[in-house]
Amino acid sequence: MTTPVQNESKPTLNKSLSVFDGITILVGITIGAGIFSAPQVIAGLMDSFSSIFWLWILVGVFIFIGGLIYAELGTRLPETGGEYVYINRAFGPFASFIFGWSQFIIIRTSPLAGLAIVTVNYLTYFIELTGFARTVVSLAIIAMIGSLNYIGIHRASIYQRLSTLIKVGGLFFLVVVGLILGFDRESLLGTTATPTGTLGPIGNTVAALMMVVFAFTGFERVGYSAGEMKNPMRTIPLTMFFGITLIVVIYVLANFLYHQTLGMEGVRNSTIVASDVATLLLGPIGAGFIALIVMISTTGSMNGTFMTATRVYYAMARDGIFFKWLDHIHPTHRTPSRAIIIHCIWGAVILLVRGSFEDIMAGMVFAVLIFYAANAIALFKFRREGIGVEGGYRMPLYPILPAIYLIGIAMLVILRAIFEWQNSLADLAFIASGLPFWLIWRKRPKP
Repeated sequence: MTTPVQNESKPTLNKSLSVFDGITILVGITIGAGIFSAPQVIAGLMDSFSSIFWLWILVGVFIFIGGLIYAELGTRLPETGGEYVYINRAFGPFASFIFGWSQFIIIRTSPLAGLAIVTVNYLTYFIELTGFARTVVSLAIIAMIGSLNYIGIHRASIYQRLSTLIKVGGLFFLVVVGLILGFDRESLLGTTATPTGTLGPIGNTVAALMMVVFAFTGFERVGYSAGEMKNPMRTIPLTMFFGITLIVVIYVLANFLYHQTLGMEGVRNSTIVASDVATLLLGPIGAGFIALIVMISTTGSMNGTFMTATRVYYAMARDGIFFKWLDHIHPTHRTPSRAIIIHCIWGAVILLVRGSFEDIMAGMVFAVLIFYAANAIALFKFRREGIGVEGGYRMPLYPILPAIYLIGIAMLVILRAIFEWQNSLADLAFIASGLPFWLIWRKRPKP
């Protein structure tokens, strides 16, 4: 990909993000609704906490390897756009367009809508809302977070820091206090239950793994804001190492508390597992506390998505393979303001059309895994051909670790396609929906 010639009079992105900002972006995006919505689904697919525990550890190790891969990719090509830039350099404009289109059409805008719905669900703990009012408030939350990002990356990063500190502190508080208060209670970690999933042992395990991966999605987006980092060569690797480690610890401890307090059946039958645990241990005050933490967590995740995914749309437009209108930096706020607007609009459309959290989030992980694999292959290509900046971070145990990572992704994608072939075809159809637009945009002269 040829680096565009910069117009000296054209505004540029503001380089203000530090290592701490990078960690808050990674943790803020990743810890969204997954740890509050995935455990109960996973409990229905497995038969014991021990099997669930090892799934979280396995995926945690898998994601950590992925973080090392993305750390090297981000320092080799420290440009705004992250994965879009890596795929473009490795496979060309068509592949990068399909990636960016998928981000826009399903992967990043779907969570925006889904997280707004989860935020409103927990808001109803404090305020009673009708069905219509829930939709209006959900749309207002999208607009509010979008406006925060529109007026400046610095202001958005302040909220990202604040929301991340609150959610991490709140989850640690719940886990620590919960384990202390539950010390004298009978532990339910050893309880078992027959899986309610209907896909068989292998199919249920694959479905559970997809849910665990869903809870970890977000780590890969740190590189999207590389162009706004003070020193991406240092910031990206440190962010990946400390951020992913922190998330794995939080997730394992939270699941330990859930199952110790509620047991397999209790977790499985809960719709708001964290609040149910808090209610049991701390009473109504605890439930209100968790409801507030979840709201901050979900809006922080939405904010982190605005800070990262919108940069992909901007990068695509800059390269002439997306709406040219999006190749714009606000002259005052120095943000990709039009990309932020379209992210808001499409997220609102998805919310209105699909309606429920489960429907909105369906299939996102399948598409994400395909692009995880593409980026792992890109690393092999960059190493072999010497593409990008040399002398930066280089992941250890190459090529063994990225090969293990790639094999794991391939197995999960293939098994999911076998056991849930109809849903997999629907997910692929979303990705392929960009082909007509590519046929139009590829004929345009490139910058």
